[in-house]
Amino acid sequence: MTKVTFASHPFLLGFEQLDRLVERTAKTGNDGYPPYNIEQSGPDAFRVTLAVAGFGDDDLSITLENRQLVIRGRQGDEGEGRVFLHRGIAARQFQRSFVLAEGVEVAGASLENGLLHVDLRQAAPENVVQTIKIGKA
Repeated sequence: MTKVTFASHPFLLGFEQLDRLVERTAKTGNDGYPPYNIEQSGPDAFRVTLAVAGFGDDDLSITLENRQLVIRGRQGDEGEGRVFLHRGIAARQFQRSFVLAEGVEVAGASLENGLLHVDLRQAAPENVVQTIKIGKA
């Protein structure tokens, strides 16, 4: 049986990459940890903010893999020798993924007061007008 997708419609020529993008986005499997915000910080700028209390610079990594922004956190085992009567601060590892549109670039990242800020900017698209010459068959 053939898998039917929106990109298989005859009027949508060349949209296979968009179809793969939608499928990849559905597979990111984020479980809600850590919580995050996405805000528009300018006309062509966005900011992704993750609540990463207890994580330091060395515990976090940010990569861009095939148009997918991947943020990972893994804390060292600092709990050895400590006895917790209650442990309510999550110290588990995480991976949070965001699929970026074409032309969106990572402008920078900063860690401030337990919040990881990742700044994104969108480049203005180029207007391309192309004239197609009609030849004889």
